[in-house]
Amino acid sequence: MMKKMFLIFMFMGFVSMQAQEWVYDYDEALEQARAENKKIILVFSGSDWCVPCIKLERYIWTSPEFKAYAKEHYVMLRADFPRKKKNRLSPEQRRKNEALAAKYNPHGYFPLIVVLSPDGKVLGETGYDKNKTPADYIAYFDSL
Repeated sequence: MMKKMFLIFMFMGFVSMQAQEWVYDYDEALEQARAENKKIILVFSGSDWCVPCIKLERYIWTSPEFKAYAKEHYVMLRADFPRKKKNRLSPEQRRKNEALAAKYNPHGYFPLIVVLSPDGKVLGETGYDKNKTPADYIAYFDSL
């Protein structure tokens, strides 16, 4: 029994280490960024239909290199716009994401990555570039 419990806790620890820590509320992201003196990386994605968004998730956001660096240096804020019924967001979350899009992504580009200061000022924008590595994205975000 103890061996099973140990394995369960080890697995849970491994899973939690692998997950990117996303925030889904703008005010919460601002509060955290101010408290920790971090930049905010706001990601507009279509997680279930936008191929470049899916690649950005797979090759950049979930890379061990980026996740480790982001945990120490950025607040990761996601505004997702899924289309499939099974991935539908709550009406409240949809309103939050639409408000973010109206302010920071009025042209509806996907994916769009907006780097914000802890007070919400736009420092820079980028998208997905298949030729960029996690280190390239880190260097760009840090240069702003």
